[in-house]
This record gives sequence, C-alpha cells and structure tokens, in this order.
Amino acid sequence: MAPDRTPPPGIECTGLAKTYPDGLVAVSPLDVTFAAGKTTAIVGPSGCGKSTLLRMIAGLETPSGGSVDIGGSPPAETLRNAQLSVAFQDPSLLPWRTVRGNIELALTLARRSIVPSDIDQLVELVGLDGFADARPAELSGGMRQRAAIARALATEPRLLLLDEPFGAVDELTRRQLAQDLPRLWEARGTTTLLVTHSVHEAIMLSDRIIALSPRPAEIVADITVDLARPRRPDHARRPEFAAIADKVFAALTDSMAKSRPALAAQ
Repeated sequence: MAPDRTPPPGIECTGLAKTYPDGLVAVSPLDVTFAAGKTTAIVGPSGCGKSTLLRMIAGLETPSGGSVDIGGSPPAETLRNAQLSVAFQDPSLLPWRTVRGNIELALTLARRSIVPSDIDQLVELVGLDGFADARPAELSGGMRQRAAIARALATEPRLLLLDEPFGAVDELTRRQLAQDLPRLWEARGTTTLLVTHSVHEAIMLSDRIIALSPRPAEIVADITVDLARPRRPDHARRPEFAAIADKVFAALTDSMAKSRPALAAQ
C-alpha cells in the first residue's frame, strides 16, 4: 500500500460531556488534548465512561455538550475521509466473509488499494497465519478479535481508536501483540487512543496515561510514560515501570475512595 503522507491529527476535546435521556451522566465536561502521532491510554474503573468517551471522539456517539476537533475537522469528516479506524471489544466481523474478505471490504470502503501480499503480512502479524480464508464462525473469540485488529490497521488510518482490543485474546498472544502492533502505528506516526482496564498494558503501549474517575468520568491523573521503546515484558520488573504503575493505581484508588460516599448517598 502506498504510504499516506497526510500528517497525523491531534484531538481537541472542549467541554465534552454525555448525559443520556434517562438522566444518567456518563461523562462530565472534559477539556483534554491528545497529541498528534502519540499513543494515549485511557484507564478507569468499569462503567466509568471510557468507551463512551472513545465513541464520542469517533463520531459514533453524539455528545450532549462540548465538541471534538480532529486536526481541524469534526469526527464525521474524519470518518468520511477514511482517516479514522476503530477496533472495539466486539469484533463485528461480517459472518459471510473470510478474514481476508473482511479486511478487503475495509480497504474498499476506505478507497485503498487491495494488495494481497500486504494482507497476508498483516494477517501473519496478528497471529492468524493459515486462517486468512476462514470465516468468523470457524474462529475462536480471540482469533476474531485479532482479525478485527488487522482490519482496523489495514487502512493505515491517521487516527486509530482501540477499545479493549486484546480483551478476548489469551495472555501469551496479548503480550506478543502488545510488542508487535505498536511498531506498526509508531512507524506510520498514527495518533492512537487505547481504552484498557490493564494498567500494565497501558504502560507497555502508551506515551501517556489518562486516568478517569468512576462515573461520571472526570480526569483524575495525566501521567507521562517516559520509557524507552521498544518495551519488552521484562521491562515491567524495572523500578521506573513500577513507579508509573504506582502513580496510576494511586490516582484510581483515591478517586474510587472519594466516590463511595456519593454512591452510598444515592
């Protein structure tokens, strides 16, 4: 595939908020900027609004307040220009298409050239070598998730949004993907946002970690991950890795402790 020379976009969220019709406040007004070409991990307790925030940035959820600016454009325009790709927890593969067919469809919709050798290379990278012609029903849940990741990466997006992309993947594959995939989006200068429950994964993959409070989501910590790349599993035993993990856990623990009185009063 010919390289996309479009510069990666930064993301500016201004007063971004979400309240559902039943009155549930999922995301408090947030002002946050995500740097172009960097990987930012978003962590927080279950149900805090991480995925809702990601969906609003992707233009798949309408904010009830505020705005999202992606490199000077709204999310809908970024989607139309095929510069944004999303991989969710639910792979959402078309069941009548093979792994290769799902990837080819993504390329067709993005008006990208289909180069079989590039697809083969990507399928091998996510650990599905030999399964390119298998349909989703023939794959395990983890394999379907890897196919969805390959589909998201195939279009070489300038903005990549990942919502628990390794959630259904076994631990060994998860570790391997965490080593292999960042090299792809880093080489392309892709702006990447990653929602994850794993602090370890957030540190391994990102340049920055945003920690959110229990619902409604507020930013309780903004932590730089200043560790050399590439990062290997043994790096988790280093003091500097542990120091970052301690900061993240302390912020999350403190915010959850503060939320308990409010929840008890409801």
